[in-house]
Amino acid sequence: MSIEDQCISKVLPAEYYTAFFSEVAKGRKPSPIRSLFPLEHTEGLISLLAGKPNPSTFPFTSFSFTASSPVDDSDITLKLDSTELSQGLQYGTTAGYENLSDWLYGLQEYSHGRKKSVDWSLSVGSGSQDLIFKAVATLVDPGDPVLVESPVYAGVIPMFHTLNCEQIEVETDAHGIKSSSLKSILESWPAEKSKPRVLYTVPYGCNPTGMTATLERRKEVLALSREHNFLILEDDPYYFLYYGKAARYPSYFSLESEEPETGRVLRFDSLSKVLSAGIRIGFASGPTRLLQAINAHTATSNLQPSSLTQVIVYKLLNSWGYDTFVKHTQKVAQFYRGKRDVFEAAMNRHLSGLAQWDSPEAGMFFWFKLVLSDDSSVEGDSQALISEKAVREGVLALPGTAFLPNGRKSAYVRASFSLLGEEDVDEALRRLAKVIRDARA
Repeated sequence: MSIEDQCISKVLPAEYYTAFFSEVAKGRKPSPIRSLFPLEHTEGLISLLAGKPNPSTFPFTSFSFTASSPVDDSDITLKLDSTELSQGLQYGTTAGYENLSDWLYGLQEYSHGRKKSVDWSLSVGSGSQDLIFKAVATLVDPGDPVLVESPVYAGVIPMFHTLNCEQIEVETDAHGIKSSSLKSILESWPAEKSKPRVLYTVPYGCNPTGMTATLERRKEVLALSREHNFLILEDDPYYFLYYGKAARYPSYFSLESEEPETGRVLRFDSLSKVLSAGIRIGFASGPTRLLQAINAHTATSNLQPSSLTQVIVYKLLNSWGYDTFVKHTQKVAQFYRGKRDVFEAAMNRHLSGLAQWDSPEAGMFFWFKLVLSDDSSVEGDSQALISEKAVREGVLALPGTAFLPNGRKSAYVRASFSLLGEEDVDEALRRLAKVIRDARA
């Protein structure tokens, strides 16, 4: 068998995903207009198709912007040419601006070793949250069981809650998802009940815990996905915000290319943490059949991500190239490493003996357990203390229960260190320490 044949034999076929689609996704019809957009580029064809506004009526005549260079911190000025401006002001393709999509395909090869092929696709969305929401709608029916790491990003809890899903909490620790917990859940699953079809995880700098999954854990989770037939929703907005001492672990998206078969990972990336949160650009990478279903959702909801922000972002990224983009992300990561160090130094000054924590190696959060009693067998509850007493004392954070799908009590607290300066960090943790000491009194 040739190498090419071996690669093809590893790819799960398109029909494999039919069993994973929700009833809504199965019943969704293609957009009668957007499905014909590609034909507009046919040579000699006169299109009477789309209700696109005439660009001569748009008041914008030019667009330029200034950005700092990651190489020497000098300012560079970039201007959209007439074609780019025209594309940025008009309706665009559902899956994203073609030039940006091609650049992002190249980024996935550069970062994850996955060359562009017919077996996987990439779609741009209005932030990764937009794409995650559509993926959930595509793969989950009301009442379905879903696997979620716990604690979990609070932004996905309402997605599953609205569908009345049974959110099955998979334990995590400082090394990521505990594969032993996941294995136990799946091996003891009732025979008469359908197993979960998806697992949601944030493997780098998890929000809220700050944990980063180790290589061993990732491989174990991938093996379990094959054994128990579920898809991995790899939400990775903090991938480029890794500042640990060890080499960066490969993503699930990268690792699955080494597996006996590929096509079980649907990956979500975001530019919010490294370029701008306000541009609202994220992208999903994974099996072509899944991305086609997500695109069908987009075509009947928000139609497409913003053309103008995509053109602007492409202009910047294309001027940088991949090496310079990565250099920029490394500078961003080191910025947050410095922020982490400042915050942890203040924690050591004020919270020693009052809280327990692991130092994050990625992202922008500390997840710490309040020590509210000298009796280690007593599990404290941070809800009232953080939501009420800490606020009265002048400090705002999130109690751990907000990140637990089933809302049980928790002694944990999530604190973000991304914005505050050293003086404000010190004062915030001084105030929090007073609240904890008062509660212990």
